[in-house]
Amino acid sequence: MADNVSSLFRNTAAHSPSMAALTREGGEGVGPVDFCIPCNPYFPTPAMMDTMSARLRDIITYYPSGADTITAELCNLLQLPPQAVAMGNGSTELITWIDHLLVRESLAVPVPTFGRWTDQPMETGKRVDMFPLQESSGFALDLAQYAEFIRTRGTKVAVICNPNNPDGGFLHKHALVQFMDAMADLDLIVIDESFLEFADAEQEPSVVQEAMIRPNVIVLRSLGKNFGLHGIRFGYMVANPSLAGRVRSMLPKWNLNAFAEYVVFMLKEHGPEYAQSLMQVRRDRLDMASQLSALPGLTVYPSQGNFLFVRLPVGAEGTVVRDRLLAEHRILVRECGNKIGSSSRFLRLVVRPQVDVRRLVSGLEQVLYGTRRGAAVPELSTGISYSSGTAAVDRLVTNGAGMPGLAAQAMGMGAQMPGLVAAAPAMAAPAMAPAMAQSAPSDGVGMPMPAAAQVFPQPVQMPAPVPAPQPMAPAAMAPAAMAPAMAPAAQAPPMGPTPTGVPARGGLTAAQVRGTNGLSPAAATGWPNAQSWPNAAGMGQVS
Repeated sequence: MADNVSSLFRNTAAHSPSMAALTREGGEGVGPVDFCIPCNPYFPTPAMMDTMSARLRDIITYYPSGADTITAELCNLLQLPPQAVAMGNGSTELITWIDHLLVRESLAVPVPTFGRWTDQPMETGKRVDMFPLQESSGFALDLAQYAEFIRTRGTKVAVICNPNNPDGGFLHKHALVQFMDAMADLDLIVIDESFLEFADAEQEPSVVQEAMIRPNVIVLRSLGKNFGLHGIRFGYMVANPSLAGRVRSMLPKWNLNAFAEYVVFMLKEHGPEYAQSLMQVRRDRLDMASQLSALPGLTVYPSQGNFLFVRLPVGAEGTVVRDRLLAEHRILVRECGNKIGSSSRFLRLVVRPQVDVRRLVSGLEQVLYGTRRGAAVPELSTGISYSSGTAAVDRLVTNGAGMPGLAAQAMGMGAQMPGLVAAAPAMAAPAMAPAMAQSAPSDGVGMPMPAAAQVFPQPVQMPAPVPAPQPMAPAAMAPAAMAPAMAPAAQAPPMGPTPTGVPARGGLTAAQVRGTNGLSPAAATGWPNAQSWPNAAGMGQVS
């Protein structure tokens, strides 16, 4: 596999080759240890797998029931009204139909985030307004600034992923409700809760109940991620009956397969095992963050997903680290250089059992430092050059002011809107006030532990080893005190919305960015030729 690792990544349309492709390439019938695909490693249980295996012939031989039947069973399990739910062949199918049916001209989304929220609307000629999450703030989403960005751009649809992918940033329910109140005049607000089952910062974090009574809100939920069954491809959305019905009416009658039906109907017998699996993932997340934080120069960002977003030490190139981990240690990781708003210095690492994490830490030690933890970080600069993402945002969103100018513009949009309280995501216990945290001095390495004291890590200055980090006490800043601290805008943002079908006044589209190294000058015309396109919150309430 060592000779073909780079070509495996270069020749796939996705961010990583499939596990089937990697297994074939390995020649041993077994794939690598997977820290890339974010699914639950503890569910289904081995006994459930045995039951499905025994029924395999029937499952793959016969047609499944219609989607209405499967949806009704899921709604009975989750105690949701079926008329407010639409099930899809994975969340991507639902995102596609939401875009086709409900996004008229423009959509706003914070970046980095799940790629289909940027790429799908662009592929149908919509304008995508990308709000850059700042590394200096731990990729926290400030809802007041995001709302002002939407107003300034004249955007019609807003998307929020909670927790966000790839950084795991979390927003409390009351902050999201305030945002929905302030943005009630938008065509649509989508809250993507695909990873919310793994969150433990709040007892009832979902806004599905709000979605059912509001005219312009959709909540998107995944089943493959939290049930550990990505290959089955099933997810669902919750909205008021009118919105849900519009999407449901466009879905094929048999868009859900027989495996999806079998799993949905067996879930009612395995609620306790599912709840236990979520608790174990949350425990593993703390343990994994602690172990990774001990690696010199590696920054671990607080996460409420079943993954951790990490920044590599100075001098480390993500594509090289990824390729060497796969070739030398049979470990697959998600390098984030092709995520708009990220760069190749960042990896997303899925939470896995401790035995696998020890293998990952050992592999990182050898790749980053040789065999000695704390040795100088090598200059890994011979890897394949992929889109940096950060430069992509520069071209997509700004008018030549660059990222510093864009950051200044975003910070200058901090004026509160009526009915909206400025709030930064809380990464700690629910008792933490949803205000922007101000961290105490730090040694700049890793993520402070325990979880109740998590705040945003500071940028790493040097790769030299330092003592283990100490917990930092978050000092809450009152919303009224935020405005004076914000830097004034470097220049006034463009007035009025960009015309429909033009990506941010001449910037490049995501599809164009994918084929560059992220640093080359923008094309004279940004838009490509059309032919060039290649509780009710889930089962957490188990008694």
